[in-house]
Amino acid sequence: MSTPRRAAEAAVAEADALISLPTGVLDDILDRVGLRDAVRTSALSRAWRRRWEDLPSIDFYFPCPDETKHLRAVDSVLLRCPGRVRRLWAHLDEPSAGRIHDWLLVLSRRGVDTLNLRPSSFDAVLALPSSVFACRRLTNLRLHACAIPPLPAGFEGFPELRKLALTCVRFRENGEYQLEEIIATSPSLEKLVFWEVKILGDFKELLSLHSANIDILDYLGGRDFAKFLAGFSNITKLVICTRHSPLNGAIILERLQCKFGNLKSLTLYTQFCELASILSTYCLLRNAPNLERLKILIDNSAEQKFEAHEEFQNSQWTGGMCANLQFMQMTGIHWLPNEMTFIELILSKARLFCTLFITHGENCSMSNEDAMNKILSYRRASTCAEIMFKGKASVTFFRS
Repeated sequence: MSTPRRAAEAAVAEADALISLPTGVLDDILDRVGLRDAVRTSALSRAWRRRWEDLPSIDFYFPCPDETKHLRAVDSVLLRCPGRVRRLWAHLDEPSAGRIHDWLLVLSRRGVDTLNLRPSSFDAVLALPSSVFACRRLTNLRLHACAIPPLPAGFEGFPELRKLALTCVRFRENGEYQLEEIIATSPSLEKLVFWEVKILGDFKELLSLHSANIDILDYLGGRDFAKFLAGFSNITKLVICTRHSPLNGAIILERLQCKFGNLKSLTLYTQFCELASILSTYCLLRNAPNLERLKILIDNSAEQKFEAHEEFQNSQWTGGMCANLQFMQMTGIHWLPNEMTFIELILSKARLFCTLFITHGENCSMSNEDAMNKILSYRRASTCAEIMFKGKASVTFFRS
């Protein structure tokens, strides 16, 4: 008998021995190798030919844009494997976008809990079908560059949804209250991400929400943003973009209708060049009395259009502000006077402060050495306060 034939027979024997393992062990092995490799086991031997079809649950996980070709097999897999589908994570090209309605109907009956959908082309928009609202067992819903359809009649919400991320999505005209309805009927929601959402309504107080990621640039129009934020008063972590452009109309937060009493961590995508952003930053800090961690990520624009001198910024400070602040990170700083005054104020007022972490951006207004010498000379309310300078920021945070 030839050596290659013997080797093939030995491999088949090994595979057949493996398939005698307990069902739960085999399911775990096939689940760990992923769906594509699980299907490939059908070539091992006759005993393995249909084994993958008995999996109790599967994932359609194709996170890269160049993996759209694998979506061609979804229909066949759904026909052959009747088990639960836990998640669909995919970049959809035109052919797969034409099948997504039927897929979602099947997945809704198979208990899908995670959907992460976006078009495969950078400049495309995915027209999402209304069947997405039939997936009531969702715990994680992430949509990017999608056109959101109207809610179907009798929509009962997502009772198990914990994470909702909407980036670059579009709602239809007069769809102001649709997102409010989705959130109001998602009682388990803990994390919310809005980034370049085109239409928003006024939200009720979201008692279960733990964290939110919000971009207020461009999409709120004439809505009352302070009222909108009141719905997030119970969160412990907030990421918010308060960078403003005069071309888009500045949204200025001067007063809020609520206190963020549970907020421990605040991340601001902002700048200190314009009055609107500066006022919004101080407004958020005044209304977060228990804040412990503050991260500020500054835009590359280095033109200071408004002088927020020490007297002005002092006037924005109130008693108890930053009383629990322990850590501040400033990324992309330009050493502008407004930025330096803000740092000086934090160091001189925050009594529990421990660490200031700084990286600089492009087009700095002074040398790093001069800037650091100046910061090191500032009075510190906390004897434990340390200043860490890490050089140039390595990430660009805003598109031009």
